Amino acid sequence: LQNLLKGGVTCWALQQPNFKSLFPLGIHGHHTASKSLNCAWQQHEDHFELQYANTVMRFDYVWLRDHCRSASCYNSKTHQRSLDTASVDLCIKPKTVRLDETTLFFTWPDGHVTRYDLEWLVKNSYEGQKQKIIQPRILWNAEIYRQAQVTPVDFQSFLETNEGLKKFLQNFLLYGIAFVENVPPTQEHTEKLAERISLIRETIYGRMWYFTSDFSRGDTAYTKLALDRHTDTTYFQEPCGIQVFHCLKHEGTGGRTLLVDGFYAAEQVLQKSPEEFELLSKVPLKHEYIENVGKCHNHMIGVGPVLNIYPWNKELYLIRYNNYDRAVINTVPYDVVHRWYTAHRALTVELRRPENELWVKLKPGRVLFIDNWRVLHGRESFTGYRQLCGCYLTRDDVLNTARLLGLQA
Repeated sequence: LQNLLKGGVTCWALQQPNFKSLFPLGIHGHHTASKSLNCAWQQHEDHFELQYANTVMRFDYVWLRDHCRSASCYNSKTHQRSLDTASVDLCIKPKTVRLDETTLFFTWPDGHVTRYDLEWLVKNSYEGQKQKIIQPRILWNAEIYRQAQVTPVDFQSFLETNEGLKKFLQNFLLYGIAFVENVPPTQEHTEKLAERISLIRETIYGRMWYFTSDFSRGDTAYTKLALDRHTDTTYFQEPCGIQVFHCLKHEGTGGRTLLVDGFYAAEQVLQKSPEEFELLSKVPLKHEYIENVGKCHNHMIGVGPVLNIYPWNKELYLIRYNNYDRAVINTVPYDVVHRWYTAHRALTVELRRPENELWVKLKPGRVLFIDNWRVLHGRESFTGYRQLCGCYLTRDDVLNTARLLGLQA
């Protein structure tokens, strides 16, 4: 036994009723819980290792002390930390560890006891989060979306019932687009609709925008020209999360709206050329908006990669794609620039595949909500007089509404 301990070899103890470990828990050893739990742990010099629910997890000791949920460390009413993290010894280690049923107890050198439910640790461990999807989605091309037969939500149901609102938000979260129908074709009713799920985000374009093809702003959107697929406000440090469109009147031809699931296209790039997907997620680009029209004088700059992913699970959460507003590429050396152009071309090819294009005709009474972090939009050129109104919504508030209705977002 002494030779084993001197050599640092793992020590084992089986936890069963009325069975006491031969080794004190203070020794860096490996302790296995009952077979029914299939739980085992090991204390290492700089971390705690836990195996449970088919997951091997590793926890830093400071993390274990910092996340204590005892009454003195965490306010369960406000769901806020009370412990001063800066007061925790960076070299802290538990004095003892024990398992009771499905709860681990850590006793620290000062006598404070931290308890963790095993399921809580699985859910909140890095290893657990790596396996978890933040927001479930259904990726689509035109055929997939049509076959899904996603139905719009009625205006009154949307405004007056949680069932209608929840159905709308479920559609929006899964597909990145959702429609509300039978909306009175006025700016006031469109505003009322938007405020049902979020605060309206006021920008340089105002709170609610109302425009025709009069080029009243220095933007191609205020013309009759066709617009290629893009996401909006890439020149904001945080692009607007949701866009609302309502065509109030159109006396002419053309003007269909183009919708493309950017995440579906990015997934194709990932499957075919993972190195190009990775490059698009790492190279920072500048996007720029310069306007000097009438009383409007603006110079906006936003920085970020085309594809934005959560680093722990590689889940894509934002695409920033706008060839109109992309500024000079001067953030990476020339050899990386050429590789970026190759990767950008691969993504553009996928975005421009005809089978990935969903064309819809906006008309009075039918309001379209677009996830501007996911779905690209564009339009055909058009003739005649066309009035649109809409706004941007704060993403946090839309997701907050969804979570309060029991949706994963």
